Amino acid sequence: MPKASRSVTVVIPARYGSSRFPGKPLVELNGKPMIQHVYERAVACRAVSDVLVATDDERIKQAVERFGGRVIMATGDYRTGTDRVAAVARMFAGDYFLDLQGDEIPLNPELLTDLIEPFLESGDGMGTLKRVMDFTEDLLNAAVVKVVTDARGHALYFSRSPIPFVRDDPGMKVVGGLHYIHLGLYIYTKETLLRFAALPTSRLEEAEKLEQLRALEHGIRIRVWETKHASLRVDRPEDVPDVAERLQQFEAVRRELQNSGVFFKP
Repeated sequence: MPKASRSVTVVIPARYGSSRFPGKPLVELNGKPMIQHVYERAVACRAVSDVLVATDDERIKQAVERFGGRVIMATGDYRTGTDRVAAVARMFAGDYFLDLQGDEIPLNPELLTDLIEPFLESGDGMGTLKRVMDFTEDLLNAAVVKVVTDARGHALYFSRSPIPFVRDDPGMKVVGGLHYIHLGLYIYTKETLLRFAALPTSRLEEAEKLEQLRALEHGIRIRVWETKHASLRVDRPEDVPDVAERLQQFEAVRRELQNSGVFFKP
């Protein structure tokens, strides 16, 4: 397929009723709802054909429309964000669909490019990103998902637990090049996405509350590429002040460097 004909649709699933943080997509970060921060960075990615928010809530729909975003109501009893993305894929034509979770804020749109471009050349059906883990507290934090891959970059396992476990390190410290954070975005061929959504919830998925384990348990391989671009994630209400401050710091540094004519690549 010629590169020019490949369409990549980013779908941002955003539901209001999160068990840990109701209304999370609408939480204000420096004057904008979080969903707007995510949307604007997706739209700015040069490798993306289209971006839309898929929600089940009129409040989120109205917020997206206020900032000029595209939004579709995808109501129903969807198990996960990816199942909501699959519902959108059934409504729209498209070759590839990227599920960008609404609480994962890329600081640079090129983070998406780091997934899209190698995926389009790979022939794989499903792909995602990892980033080197820097802090031991992330290794021990169940809200931070870890990933282990094989020598060719295919996922072996995702977990909320510290993986791999370093047996001879009782302090359980992060080891550079060994411990990786998994980021909240996936890209699929349309065929693989619809196949994934038709599968039953797996036991591993239910245990860890990680939808990607459904794919692994049912034999769908997931290719994992590494990015060096930063992102910010909001899991709980107590994360909001820190994320807002870091966003503000990032924007201040970016503006300062742009004004001085320096290229900034977070």
